[in-house]
Amino acid sequence: MDAKTCLQKLQYVGVLAFATVDAAGAPQLRNISAIHYEPDAIYFFTARGKDFCRELLADGRVQALGYTRYKEMIRLSGRAVPVPQEEQARWIETIFSEQPYLANVYPGDTRDIGIVFVIRQATIEYFNLGVRPIFRETYSVNGGQAAPKGYRITDAATASNTAPCRRLRGADDAEPKRRRAGSPAGRAA
Repeated sequence: MDAKTCLQKLQYVGVLAFATVDAAGAPQLRNISAIHYEPDAIYFFTARGKDFCRELLADGRVQALGYTRYKEMIRLSGRAVPVPQEEQARWIETIFSEQPYLANVYPGDTRDIGIVFVIRQATIEYFNLGVRPIFRETYSVNGGQAAPKGYRITDAATASNTAPCRRLRGADDAEPKRRRAGSPAGRAA
């Protein structure tokens, strides 16, 4: 498995869930299928008036998630940037030719209200639940940097003994632990 293969698998999935955050910091999730895949980037189309477009222009951080019929979860994390204006028409034409249904959604010149974004630098997390042992790997696209995260569960773990669950070295603990209302001081929620 490698980043290129993961991008190919996302293409087979077809419709990806794209996540951004809105101006209030709330997560926003939507399905996108107007996508063109290159070996080291993905290009996607949206309308300029949509919240999705505003969120991308304001921040650019995005995650795209696909799940295959083989129990593979593939998550791409990166920053989406608008394609340069002089290249917009070319990429719009490419996406519309690969996704003919778009002509029904944006008939005639209405496609001109759209904008194409590209994600070139990204990380890809590949997680296969369909094999034993479960396989998890992280890949880089054009120098995208992934911070280690997660836990390793040892054979000694049981429902009542979580001590054998070890946080991976380098995993980010930047988010402070919060206590539940009414919980004893010092006990993290």
